[in-house]
Amino acid sequence: MLKSFDVIVVGGGHAGCEAAAAAATLGSSVLLVSMDLSKMAQMSCNPAMGGVAKGQILREIDALGGYSAIITDQSSIQFRMLNRSKGPAMWSPRAQCDRMVFSQAWRDTLETIPNLYLWQDKVVSILHKDGIATGVKTQMGIEITSKTVVLTNGTFLSGLIHIGSVNFGGGRIGESSSEGLTKQLEDLGFESGRMKTGTPVRIDGRTVDYSKLLEQKGEEEERYFSFMTDKKNNLIQRSCFIAETSVDVHDILRTGFQFSPLFQGAIKGIGPRYCPSIEDKLRTFSSKNSHQLFLEPEGEKTYEMYLNGFSSSLPSDIQFSALKSVPGFENVHILRPGYAIEYDYFPPQQLNHTLETKILKNLYFAGQINGTTGYEEAAAQGVVAGINATLKIQGKPHFILGRDEAYIGVLIDDLVTKGVDEPYRMFTSRAEYRILLRQDNADERLTPIGIKLGMVSEARRMAFETKYTKVNKLKALIKKTSILPEEINPFLESVLSKPIDQKRKAIDILLRPEVGLYDIIKASPTLKNNFDELEILKTDITDSVEIHLKYEGYIEREKQIAEKIKRLEYVSIPEDINYDRFQSISIEGRFKLNKTKPINIAQASRIPGVSPSDINVLLVFLGR
Repeated sequence: MLKSFDVIVVGGGHAGCEAAAAAATLGSSVLLVSMDLSKMAQMSCNPAMGGVAKGQILREIDALGGYSAIITDQSSIQFRMLNRSKGPAMWSPRAQCDRMVFSQAWRDTLETIPNLYLWQDKVVSILHKDGIATGVKTQMGIEITSKTVVLTNGTFLSGLIHIGSVNFGGGRIGESSSEGLTKQLEDLGFESGRMKTGTPVRIDGRTVDYSKLLEQKGEEEERYFSFMTDKKNNLIQRSCFIAETSVDVHDILRTGFQFSPLFQGAIKGIGPRYCPSIEDKLRTFSSKNSHQLFLEPEGEKTYEMYLNGFSSSLPSDIQFSALKSVPGFENVHILRPGYAIEYDYFPPQQLNHTLETKILKNLYFAGQINGTTGYEEAAAQGVVAGINATLKIQGKPHFILGRDEAYIGVLIDDLVTKGVDEPYRMFTSRAEYRILLRQDNADERLTPIGIKLGMVSEARRMAFETKYTKVNKLKALIKKTSILPEEINPFLESVLSKPIDQKRKAIDILLRPEVGLYDIIKASPTLKNNFDELEILKTDITDSVEIHLKYEGYIEREKQIAEKIKRLEYVSIPEDINYDRFQSISIEGRFKLNKTKPINIAQASRIPGVSPSDINVLLVFLGR
């Protein structure tokens, strides 16, 4: 009934949508199989994209030619740049989205991509022959063949939902779980585990007293996630609100601890340390009298709101009673209680850096199946898996990003090399080269790679080249132009900066910490007259130039460090090496090396438990 495909993608979440789009963009015939085609890239948890490190990942996906950032801009109802008080390596964009518009925009986008087909069904097993994946079998009994398969099952593999002492199967509330795949993969030799995540109550916004909450508005300045977006969407912009729990709230929550599946052992899966449930917070931070809650709109028009920080698996009556004691929520009505969900995952050391599994060739894993958490981490893996699935079919070299090239490279290297002992979430602290991996230069780093791969449209290529022509022109202008005291001193005095007494180069003034590029261009006729103001004062261009010039020394130094480390990546390790032969390597080192099978010395050096002396033994063996 269905023809054979180049790539079958299982799951229509963020990873699945990006994987299918990437593979089809590169010319593969793709079938995306999902249990519900009306919920593509569903925002199962909070209705937002980006944040610390996650915003950088989203811009990297966009720079490569992915779609998540574009769709975020189409559905955004609030935009903020986080960590503005810190250096630009820490700046992280975040957007509140209309979750229904977001999902529909993804569906609309997928329908425009040639060679991409949709199928509503549940995959129950992988077809395989001679150690190679050859397709899937669905719940309807249909066998569909393909050259590669990408699994992006999210929280649906043996999903189990917990609310107090009640539990039932489901991938998320109101949707059935997926059974059978885990058992089959285990029979093929895969190791699996259980993880847990949760989601908070959904609030009727009409029943909240906002006068008792702190309003958090978005930025008025026009900023976007995608490098291709140049105008605002037509959606109504919405505010978020901050609330606080109290001792009374905590006391009510504690009365439900005896019914908590988290504390009573009903939940076996490991939960996310950095996004704990409210009951976990009370136990871990028992001395704290309050915790912040963030009330976030689910859309531009709906009154449904998401209460970030109040994730819980306590009985629904306990959740409701505690919530009514939070100032502002005395008369609250909830649309749905919070719940926890357990699901199967596969430890990611079983993957290559391409996200192809080591046990079954032509089978790729992406998203929460690899032990990650978050839409952005999933989408990033989807892009990489979709690209590599197609490159393998086409007989082309694989696609791997280094730790000095992208947060996506850090993410995948961490998963494959270190594994996970809890749901993995990306932070800027996980990257060694944060100054290189900024949100503002994601296109500079990755769009040339996207062009080479064939992921980047002609329109994006031209926009990229036009932007950096302007960036380079402005950098040269700032370095060579001198400014007179009379034109710049009024501005310098206004920002409490020392006036100049003679003509000075613009770059010297810009290097002062209290001076911004946009400001000195506006203040100086000498600079302003060199460019069409509308052309040069575009935020992303001035941001890029200012960061390049102000942090040039730091950037160059970090590049040199990255180059030194990168040389170790050229020292390849044979695939069939048996580390047990090296008695000079520690027992733990031998065990970890045999398990991970690193492809080069750089990866081997990042494996926990492998010491510098172990690496020296390998270098001697390899003639280095």
